[in-house]
Amino acid sequence: MDKVAIIFDEIFIKHKAGEWHPESPLRLEAILRRLADEDLRNLIDYHRPERASKEEILWNHTEELYDLVASTQGKPYFSLDPDTATNEYSFESAMYAVGAQKTALKLLLEEGYNFVFALVRPPGHHAERDRAMGFCLFNNVALAGYYAKNLYRMKRILIVDFDLHHGNGTQNSFYEDPEVLFFSSHQYPYYPGTGNYTEIGRGLGRGFTINVPLRSYSRDEDFIFFYSKLLKPIAFQYKPEIVLVSAGFDSLKGDPLGSLQLSFEGLAVIVKILKEIADYSSQGKILFTLEGGYNLKNLAEGVATVIKTLLFPDQVKIPEDFTPSEYSVSLFHKIADILNFKNYWEV
Repeated sequence: MDKVAIIFDEIFIKHKAGEWHPESPLRLEAILRRLADEDLRNLIDYHRPERASKEEILWNHTEELYDLVASTQGKPYFSLDPDTATNEYSFESAMYAVGAQKTALKLLLEEGYNFVFALVRPPGHHAERDRAMGFCLFNNVALAGYYAKNLYRMKRILIVDFDLHHGNGTQNSFYEDPEVLFFSSHQYPYYPGTGNYTEIGRGLGRGFTINVPLRSYSRDEDFIFFYSKLLKPIAFQYKPEIVLVSAGFDSLKGDPLGSLQLSFEGLAVIVKILKEIADYSSQGKILFTLEGGYNLKNLAEGVATVIKTLLFPDQVKIPEDFTPSEYSVSLFHKIADILNFKNYWEV
């Protein structure tokens, strides 16, 4: 279908982590206002999410974590860690945020959509197997990977995370699993402190985790360098059956929680590269799930950029000549040396 399916429910507005918390309902409200504008509203279809079951949550999380988050129901405020808190609606919101991944895969794999954007809260990529952290309760994208594995028997799943913060929870979910290739670009060193280039997986999963720890103030040229020269050739070798994206818009210039300098034009190039990967091996099927982004204008326009690039990729040109920083060139060679070792990938 030549539209982007948007998954949304009012329950995602009701989750609040505190009066002044940066991960606030205002984020989704800003996106929804932008999606109602004339240039976007005819490009999207809205769908409501399913609710995940406890059994599905336990694919990726401990029963103790599930019970802890469930126990917050009806409580106006409950602090899980210094950054992560809930209100009376947070558990239900988290259950529907996970269930949105199941709905998204049905839309992609059974109902003819090529593009789905899950506008969910709370975000998920920091949530560990046994711990809620970094504004995240359950790991939405990791559970999307489990839906793909368990419901659709997929064996090659690509997860790309361009949030400013490293997706530690997602990485650890699949760190020993060759059925999931995890690629993350992020500001480093920064919260949560993980994501060095030396972290490449363990056991059978060695070589299937790829981290690009960008330094502060990295620009479009640095992002495009790694996505075009590192991710794309590796993904073409891997041939994923589905592309899942942790879409964090805090990498855009001007976010209050970070100092990366990605522009909307650079974001569009990243999205086009992801679309080319999906077109190559997954019949064009790609799922974006909302993670971070705390500058409301950036967030809303970032989502708009994703939608327009997916539907009108010919309007975006991937530059052939660009000049990454010396740090990025050096980092690329370090990553390539590790991945070429024992022939994990040809880089």
